[in-house]
Amino acid sequence: MRPHIIILGAGFGGIAAAQALRKADTDVTLIDRTNHHLFQPLLYQVAGAALSPADIATANRALLRRNKNTRILMAEASGIDAAANELCLTDGRRLRFDYLIVATGAGYSFFGNDGWRDHAFVLKSIDDALAIRAALLGAFERAEQCDDPAELRRLLTFAVVGGGPTGVELAGTIAELARTTLARDFSRVDPRATRVVLCEMGDHILRAFDPKLSQAAREMLESLGVEVRTGEKVQAIDERGLTVGDQRIDAAAVLWAAGTEARPAAAWLSADAAKNGAVKVRPDCSVPGHPNLFAIGDVASFDSGDGPLPGLAPVAKQQGHFVGRLLAAKVAGHCPDDTFSYRDYGTMAVIGRSRAVAEIAGLKLKGFVAWLAWSLVHLMLLVDFRSRMSVYVHWAWSWFTYGRGARLLTGYAPDPGETPRAAVLPEIEKEVRAAE
Repeated sequence: MRPHIIILGAGFGGIAAAQALRKADTDVTLIDRTNHHLFQPLLYQVAGAALSPADIATANRALLRRNKNTRILMAEASGIDAAANELCLTDGRRLRFDYLIVATGAGYSFFGNDGWRDHAFVLKSIDDALAIRAALLGAFERAEQCDDPAELRRLLTFAVVGGGPTGVELAGTIAELARTTLARDFSRVDPRATRVVLCEMGDHILRAFDPKLSQAAREMLESLGVEVRTGEKVQAIDERGLTVGDQRIDAAAVLWAAGTEARPAAAWLSADAAKNGAVKVRPDCSVPGHPNLFAIGDVASFDSGDGPLPGLAPVAKQQGHFVGRLLAAKVAGHCPDDTFSYRDYGTMAVIGRSRAVAEIAGLKLKGFVAWLAWSLVHLMLLVDFRSRMSVYVHWAWSWFTYGRGARLLTGYAPDPGETPRAAVLPEIEKEVRAAE
């Protein structure tokens, strides 16, 4: 009987592991609660109406159709019985495994302020991106009909919390959407009056970058009209805005991109965890005390000697490929190299049209050159040719025309005070059906 390998999660790490096991003499089961692989680095462009969901998501079955040894299940895990080598699913089923690869990723942390979740948008899934898009476009539609000056100012104000790459990219895309794409589309309201506030508790944004690039990114954001506030902590978030430091900011939407926490794999395994809940793993990405259990990507805390590896797509992909090859070799009876080594090809963040910062192989780039490098890298990282062509066409059209092709609201604009996800659920369901 062939060994059974379960891969939990169809993100970058899970898909890379499945592809590395394609020719292995083993049975592989890939489990994810969605039916698609999502290219998260471009998710903010769905939120900003530049791309549609189908441009950055591919069905898992289409991606792995050549894997004759792989079964795909759309299901959700509720726990791991390490003693019995069984994965527990929310529907009550228990699946036995010989090896388990946990690649469940991470969600956003509100640092103990869980009540803020009801009033802030996050960006981790297609549903999240469509919720943000509906809130943004809906705010402009309501502003067009608003006669109250104070409410109009609120409807044209958007706050982004978190000065990392996701927060910077969201702030930049909202500013561009308002000041270029929508600038000539409304008769009463002027979208160029939109206020975008980026809030970062630290002293500067993009703390993982060289200080000069961080400063360059701030200047690029400010050139787009983004108000960058650093060194101030968010004190409160409610349905009508937030309080930063001692100042109240009324906003149509608050977007949270300030911190992440790993999915609960460490609790399932009673394993040692880092501060963000990620499972501390051995040099071969296995869980200490469980040589047949592996954790990769954002759900894992891998100490490279210079501290934990960052939660980036290249880390997850490389770990997935490594663990997949490791298990394929073990199944074949070989003794492979069991130490993972990460190759850092650099970090990038895009601020807007022809604006970006990048550190690649020791080179520090900014402006158009960095934006061009960012565009080429992300095009090549997209998992299939159709996605690459679709995104390339959208980007080219947007660059020359300043337009955005995914700006439809199909009959719903959320009202103030509604829970973000519940408010846009009808919109999300229609969009997903259209994409399919």
